[in-house]
Amino acid sequence: MTVSETIETAIPEGFVHHPRRSPLTEPWEPIYARITPDAFILGIRLATPHTNSRGLVHGGLIAALSDNAMGLSCGLKVDRSVTQGLITVSLSVDFLSSATLGQWLQFETTFVKPGNSIYFAQCFVTADGEPCARANATFKALRKKQP
Repeated sequence: MTVSETIETAIPEGFVHHPRRSPLTEPWEPIYARITPDAFILGIRLATPHTNSRGLVHGGLIAALSDNAMGLSCGLKVDRSVTQGLITVSLSVDFLSSATLGQWLQFETTFVKPGNSIYFAQCFVTADGEPCARANATFKALRKKQP
């Protein structure tokens, strides 16, 4: 069995390759998602490109993927007829513990409050099911220009 086959079999049930790729997250692939009616739940099996110089998960990765999970979850609540997308207005992350190579890091948005132009979200990050971080963000809806 190859390393990639081992990684693929270690992915929790219901997760598929994340359908929304970006240049920032490209070096961190493969990233996985489980999409529900209320949330984009992201997951990643921690490997060397995800770590800092001490071999622990990098806080920047946690911040970026938390932002991604919350923004996409808010996007599920957006009225696409008047909104062209969302941008992050603020993001805060509390690091509760760390994670190491091989652990499953999961980003689950647990709260979304949509408004007319401002959306609020909260995300919990776990490492093999144990709390690792929590994040809160505010997003602004970009309105489509009226003709």
